[in-house]
Amino acid sequence: MSTGAAYPAGMSRAGADLALLLLGGFRSLVDAATAELAARGHVDFRPSHEFAMRAIIGGADTASDLGRRTAVSKQAAAKTIAVLVQRGYVSSEPDPADARRNRLQVTPLGREVLREGEAVFEELRARWERKLGADALARLEADLATLVGDDAVRVDAPGRVARDPAGETP
Repeated sequence: MSTGAAYPAGMSRAGADLALLLLGGFRSLVDAATAELAARGHVDFRPSHEFAMRAIIGGADTASDLGRRTAVSKQAAAKTIAVLVQRGYVSSEPDPADARRNRLQVTPLGREVLREGEAVFEELRARWERKLGADALARLEADLATLVGDDAVRVDAPGRVARDPAGETP
């Protein structure tokens, strides 16, 4: 972000500064949510785990499916699955229709941490509302929705594939 350097007359903050401010807002919320989940007993939960579990809930029931939906290699997806299974957030059971496959499911503990995470984000939003005021936060949310669309990012697909199916750009 800018360190306060002066811009030429008529220019405000640079476009890169805007991107960094948006990223900073995202990181601020995610870091605070991760810390709060840790305080609530989920010390091992990371944002990538949420992406993976939401993809599994959305139908990714194998490592290959999970890799495709989250734009990572099958090997990286398999590592994430192993961590989620070990921590009790996901189960991997033999597929009754195909003994060569295991099917993934989010466990009750996994669903609980997702619900807690949603509650934490509501609390963080309330903090921002107290800081900015209800009208200013509503304006910010409306402006961002105008710029990126209401469903511009799928939480089960981080990165470049997270854009909406129409492929619209900002």
